[in-house]
Amino acid sequence: MSRTDTATGPAGWDPASTRAVLALDDRAYRYYSLAAAGAAAGLDVARLPYCLKSLLENALRQADKGPDARTNTRPDVLDAFDTVDALRAYLEHAAPSGELSFLPRRVMMDDTAGLPLLGDLAAMRDAAVRAGCAPETIEPQRPIDFIVDHSIIAEFAGRPDAHVLNARREHTTNEERFCFLRWAAQAFRNLRIVPPGGGICHQINLEYLATVVQAVEAQGTGEHEAETWLVPDSLVGIDSHTPMINALGIVGWGVSGIEGLGAALGEAVSLPLPRVIGLHLTGRLRPGITATDLVLTVTQRLRQHDCIGAFVECFGPGLDHLSVPGRATVANMAPECGTTMNFFPIDAQTLHYLRETGRDAAHVARVEAYARAQGLWYQPDAPPAHYSERLTLDLGLVEPSLAGPGQPHHRVSLPDVAEAFRRAGTRPRTVQNTSAEPSPIQDGDLAIAAITSCTNTSNPTHMIGAGLLARNALARGLRSQPWVKTSLSPGSRVVAHYLTQSGLQHSLDALGFHLTGFGCMACVGFSGSLPASIEGAIDSHGIPTAAVVSGNRNYDGRIHAKVHASFLASPPLVVAYALAGNVRIDLSTQPLGHDPQGEPVFLHDLWPDPDEVERIARDNLEPELFSRTYASLNLILLL
Repeated sequence: MSRTDTATGPAGWDPASTRAVLALDDRAYRYYSLAAAGAAAGLDVARLPYCLKSLLENALRQADKGPDARTNTRPDVLDAFDTVDALRAYLEHAAPSGELSFLPRRVMMDDTAGLPLLGDLAAMRDAAVRAGCAPETIEPQRPIDFIVDHSIIAEFAGRPDAHVLNARREHTTNEERFCFLRWAAQAFRNLRIVPPGGGICHQINLEYLATVVQAVEAQGTGEHEAETWLVPDSLVGIDSHTPMINALGIVGWGVSGIEGLGAALGEAVSLPLPRVIGLHLTGRLRPGITATDLVLTVTQRLRQHDCIGAFVECFGPGLDHLSVPGRATVANMAPECGTTMNFFPIDAQTLHYLRETGRDAAHVARVEAYARAQGLWYQPDAPPAHYSERLTLDLGLVEPSLAGPGQPHHRVSLPDVAEAFRRAGTRPRTVQNTSAEPSPIQDGDLAIAAITSCTNTSNPTHMIGAGLLARNALARGLRSQPWVKTSLSPGSRVVAHYLTQSGLQHSLDALGFHLTGFGCMACVGFSGSLPASIEGAIDSHGIPTAAVVSGNRNYDGRIHAKVHASFLASPPLVVAYALAGNVRIDLSTQPLGHDPQGEPVFLHDLWPDPDEVERIARDNLEPELFSRTYASLNLILLL
């Protein structure tokens, strides 16, 4: 298609012509219509994957300098036409070509990489002052959500005051950094900081920050008064697990710190149009199968298929039976799959989650109305979108799984964990036993059992299931093995509230899974020290040990330098392995332990009843719980 007019684009169509009005509750909302763009440009928008539809809307808004367009650079009207050309070629040839320009609604940062970026902004302000400019010349142009979640270490665990002691050490160790963040919160507009103790950035994003569709106030021109526009929520984050937000139908992925700072300053993110692989989900998970089992299966499958850099979009009848927390578990591990996004379109499950997490009813209605008007609402009976490739997964075939002992895509079925540990050959043979004392641990003993990370703690089914398994174990007289360091670091304060309110935290405490803090902790290697006797045995006897964590990464040496093999597992399985104390047994056939009468206790004896999990979730997870928790979040101070 030749371009004849750089002001209006090819064939004379103007991005401004795609402006439309959505009437809702006696109000008129403006938006950029994908259907109108398709009609003007000769593009079959209905055949596009949902994630690409969102990127097309983003390009239209940039080209027309809409209510959310960049303000510090001249908008390039050809952005929309380049995007249309790329999408047309995608539909015609199923082979991606061309480049997309993406201007996210907001930028998310954690403190590990985000704090140096705020330091860069401060340095740029100093340079502006030296050049004779006002310091306010340097301001983020896009809203920044900055969450402090990578600074707390699980040094203290397995004791009632573990959280208090870890938080105290966190503030003492990071006093200078936190003082700088207090200054930044006052100095920069468009910067919202969630202080330490709030939770993990991705779970807070899912439960609170995300809007799915946002109402943006913009000044009208000519005869128009101020207008309210509806635009899709979108973001980039400088943490690789940002795609967790894809569970809500929000386009977003992880970028480098430089790209994230550029986006915050109003620059668009450029990317080659990727392959979009459709993952056709059928069936439903069987009782007792967790979303962790599903994501480990999906991760293995996608890595085997070589989906590096692709967008994966899930569709099919299986979506009806997969809640947003379950979808978030799958979306979170996009980096481990090798994909840029694991995307789920907006549907009834999206609306249900927004209501259940305390979002305003009027806002939820706007989300549905906009998604339906734009063709962003998933229609299960509509013809599937046009994908570069299609894969199929029957949810009913997923089985209990772990991943390890050193890679998140090395899925192993529960009966094969012991063999996976043995095949890893983890026993160091060069260590000389210099101690006359017998070792307190044996080969394959569990050094760490940690319920941690946004992958799983955002899923109430998983957390309630872990609490129920702990309760059932206590009823049979079982306890965690004494050599296991147990820890619980939820992704948000909501988790702590419903575990306490339901009484399940008491059971977890009895097994040593006391609250250790709100943050990534063991998932990012902040597992803290092991008991001196355990570390001494590892060093002097060369005993290969293991960790079982409910995280998303288990690379060699990541969880703890002295732990030789690490497995990923669902929270209930983390509790089960803490009871067993060793990974060289088959939990599907061998007992976790014996009750006071000497009778063997098996995993299936303790596994939570799905109906009870659902009942406890229904009784304790009220929208008001989320509203209250996040209303008080702003009261958490950087001390």
